[in-house]
Amino acid sequence: MQHKGELIEKVVRESGYSITRLAKKMGKSRRWVYQIFERPNVPMEYILELGKVLHHDFSKEIKGLKEYKKGGDFQKWEDPEGEFFTDQEKAEYWKNKYLMLLEKYNELLTD
Repeated sequence: MQHKGELIEKVVRESGYSITRLAKKMGKSRRWVYQIFERPNVPMEYILELGKVLHHDFSKEIKGLKEYKKGGDFQKWEDPEGEFFTDQEKAEYWKNKYLMLLEKYNELLTD
């Protein structure tokens, strides 16, 4: 299995971008950045956001990112310890998921 955190750390270190500056640009803490480095599974949204900040296309290193960007699918909910997502982000995720399912349901009713 691909350890996404290690791949991200490698790119960050090679870019010369400081951890403090990266955290500030992301609106997160330095500890949050180090937690990303330690995680084998990092949510695709964060990988995309990190790529924008670092001006790096992670789709070369991270399998499935290209398809994720094209499909616009919702990520698999992977945050067992609650370390990556705030309560507001969790609520937003479930709201979007509900709306997506409701749209699909309505399409089935009209067919």
